[in-house]
Amino acid sequence: MADKPQYGGQAVIEGVMMRGPKYYAVACRRANNEIVVRQEPVESTILGKFKWLNKPFLRGTLALIDAMALGMKALMFSANLAMEDIEAAEAAKPQSEKKVKKARAAKATATDGGTQKINDIAIWGTMMLALAIGIGIFFVLPHLLTGLLQKNIANPLVLNAVEGVVKFAIFIGYILGISRMKDIRRVFEYHGAEHRVINTYEAGLELTAENIAKYGTIHQRCGTSFILIVLVISIIVHMFLGWDPAWYMRVPIRLAFLPIIAGLAYETIRFAGKHKDSKILTALLSPGLMLQRVTTQPPSDDQIEVATAALQAVLEKEREVEQASQAGAVLDETPIS
Repeated sequence: MADKPQYGGQAVIEGVMMRGPKYYAVACRRANNEIVVRQEPVESTILGKFKWLNKPFLRGTLALIDAMALGMKALMFSANLAMEDIEAAEAAKPQSEKKVKKARAAKATATDGGTQKINDIAIWGTMMLALAIGIGIFFVLPHLLTGLLQKNIANPLVLNAVEGVVKFAIFIGYILGISRMKDIRRVFEYHGAEHRVINTYEAGLELTAENIAKYGTIHQRCGTSFILIVLVISIIVHMFLGWDPAWYMRVPIRLAFLPIIAGLAYETIRFAGKHKDSKILTALLSPGLMLQRVTTQPPSDDQIEVATAALQAVLEKEREVEQASQAGAVLDETPIS
């Protein structure tokens, strides 16, 4: 029996992106209170092109890259809408008219042929840079800092344990630090809206305000929990790698194991999402679930409305495609008289 399709998403600037197996949708709240929804097929993904790689423990890293690319695309769409609203607000100020006209002229020039290719390059470039910075801050930096203690600590297990503590400290400090920023808090509220809507849908209930209000902002498949699981698994895996005296030998070896670590973390999150009622899994994931109390905040009714619009857009589009596919199958099976 085929697995039931899983839906998820992420918060963007004043909006939410929801993704299904075949389509994704981004819904954003404009400055004039209008909700803008964009639907697009999930195409040209790595796993979509190389289906033979869509196997347990192989798909983790590729699924993460696909998710980052799609998320970056959704984020750029929301950023463009936000910029348009800012330009419109600036246009109301006489002293800024020239600046706005200049910005619009530059934007019009950017819409010529070849823009899509440039946008794709920008998306992948930004994504790879963000990935490199993340690996540097949360993996390489803790390791190098711990390496300063190797003259005083000879036991490799102790050094790896200390490295794990440093990783957690940096990650949690980063989350707590950005949570104090006003704009990030808005994103965390939309993150909470996304989780509430997904929880309601997975419970099999209609996506009404009353039903959504019954559910919390915590979800087992959250990216916050995923990163925390990656850190935990990395500590366990690194315990078996020892501690080579030369840092330029240790770092490449640890980076080489990242795809394996990501694969294990992905399967753990995927399994937990399908067994949300398991008390054992909930206990194992409890640190990540607790941290979600920071990365998800109680959303307003307006933010819930945006998240609902995004998921409904995906469900409607995939329903249309399924109905069209079934109709086509019936036509194909009709004998020619």
